[in-house]
Amino acid sequence: MAAVCTACVCISPNRSSPPPRPDVAVGAMSALSAGTSTESVRLKEAAASLATLAAASAPLGVELFVLDDGWFGARNNDRAGLGDWKPNPAKLPNGIKGLAQRIEGLGMKFGLWFEPEMVNRDSDLFRAHPDYIIQTPGRTPSHGRNQFVLDFSRPQVVDEIYNQMYALLSTAKISYIKWDMNRSISECYSASLPADQQGEVFHRYILGVYDLHERLIRAFPELLIESCSSGGGRFDAGMLYYAPQGWTSDDSDAIERLKIQYGTSLVYPISSMGAHVSACPNSQVGRNTPIETRGNVAMTGAFGYELDLNKLSEEELKAVKQQVVFYKQNRKLLVQGAFYRLLSPFEGNFAAWEVAEHDGSRALVTVTRILSEINGPYRRLPLLGLDPDRKYHIYSKYLSYEAYGDELMQFGLMLEDQASGQVIEGSGGSGSCEDFRSLVYEVVGM
Repeated sequence: MAAVCTACVCISPNRSSPPPRPDVAVGAMSALSAGTSTESVRLKEAAASLATLAAASAPLGVELFVLDDGWFGARNNDRAGLGDWKPNPAKLPNGIKGLAQRIEGLGMKFGLWFEPEMVNRDSDLFRAHPDYIIQTPGRTPSHGRNQFVLDFSRPQVVDEIYNQMYALLSTAKISYIKWDMNRSISECYSASLPADQQGEVFHRYILGVYDLHERLIRAFPELLIESCSSGGGRFDAGMLYYAPQGWTSDDSDAIERLKIQYGTSLVYPISSMGAHVSACPNSQVGRNTPIETRGNVAMTGAFGYELDLNKLSEEELKAVKQQVVFYKQNRKLLVQGAFYRLLSPFEGNFAAWEVAEHDGSRALVTVTRILSEINGPYRRLPLLGLDPDRKYHIYSKYLSYEAYGDELMQFGLMLEDQASGQVIEGSGGSGSCEDFRSLVYEVVGM
């Protein structure tokens, strides 16, 4: 399996070479068992629902099962629990260790959600150390999302969170952390610094965040950390050094993601972009998108699923299994290949991109039509990165033909689209004329 991040050259304040990284995980399930989230398993259904969801995931080829918000402290709502990174025994009778063992027993790795930089007023940590938050003396501190920001410019605050996380990571087999950061810093004042150094707080804060990452990775060198800050709010080179995957956006709608991922790819490698298939109707925009399209868009990223598999139809489950198999078969190409942007979703009704082997021997091309057309034009899509003198076999869902590289790059790949009047045997009639339709073309050198 390919390494997670092959094209990031990032800056560290403390060392000259990045830590070893584990392999790419597929099918990162958000088992949102309890807490504030809106997808997957709901509040207080934890143990039984998690077991059911995990059992449904393993046969589909899922490699990593992630437990999201709600597993810790008194986290029965979004007003409590942050800062207390101990499993809630009422929800998880066997603790995180027991759950991780169960997931590993099913043949998957286990991942866990944290928001280490935040604290709720209703938490043991805040009651013991109300001075640990960033706040202006003599004024009422402002909260966001019912939470306060811990003062990571102070080493003792970082020590407290490190000790809690270390205690859990050293006793349970946790392969992945989703590190969230869900509010901005306000009233940026540290009780540990004099007035003439308050301008240093933001910088010292980030050094504290880096320090916590550094210590965790040194203690657990195979741990994969994915950063998240309301989506892509922390997609910077410094953070990518420690967390080589970033959750690209909380907007998981596949059509919205065309622009989000296209734009992100201008700066960052696609291996760093968290991209999951989410439930329909989409919780952000209410759009219904075919599962094939959701899978095709997510596949050019750190691929996974953000939904309850138990709510999918048999047809959808079959599609999920096929997507996972296809991704695993093409993982090395998708992670390490040359990525080309072919059609911008910012400029028209189509989005297209290509991932090609560096020697031009093979490529995958993803083409997504956003809205259907009536009597649209016959289209060809010029490709990049192929050998002009080599003959290729082109496969799509319904088409199969041969062409040389110079034709594919100069004249273009023949697109399958009944909206242009093409008669395509076996394509299912008008089904290919629907909105939000996506196809993957395999271009294989002969």
